[in-house]
Amino acid sequence: MIAKDILKAHLSQIITLTEAEFDYCFSHFKLLSFQKGQTLITAGDHVESEYFVVSGCLKSFYINEDMKMFILQFAMKNWWTADYAALYNETPATISVDCVLDAEVLSITNREREKLCKEIHAIEHFFRWRTNKGYVATQKRLLSMMNNNVRARYEELIKQYPDLHQLLPKTLIAAYLGVSRETLSRLYNDEK
Repeated sequence: MIAKDILKAHLSQIITLTEAEFDYCFSHFKLLSFQKGQTLITAGDHVESEYFVVSGCLKSFYINEDMKMFILQFAMKNWWTADYAALYNETPATISVDCVLDAEVLSITNREREKLCKEIHAIEHFFRWRTNKGYVATQKRLLSMMNNNVRARYEELIKQYPDLHQLLPKTLIAAYLGVSRETLSRLYNDEK
């Protein structure tokens, strides 16, 4: 499936566009390819775009003063990612985004997205829906981090992404869960 078809199918789950509207919308996106390890956003960057994942896997992460990495999100096919605080507030990025696996993304600038939202009501509805869904997911994850033990958080992650532990190094999954790699290995080995 080509990038255009993947985006069309993604949008079609929420909104209905004519072929002309979708073609016009798609013309505002730019297809980009990245290799594993390449960076899309580095902390401190000026962020102008957000990314829709066509294939592969990205991670958004924060590194604190002690050089400890905290993964905020794994973005796989049909997910969106960026440093949204930097994008919307026009401030330097506080998080970074890079490729965990080779990836293709569709990039759209904040300016182009806002233009589309003003011109096509259905697109505005889609982005509002997506933002709301993202907020709910973030709230759910934060509550899980505050209330659940590591095993419960790990089980939630594997339920949401059954193949994740086969695709990604344990160190990244551990950073997402906020635990050491050794703790994750114990959980993983207890499952077998």
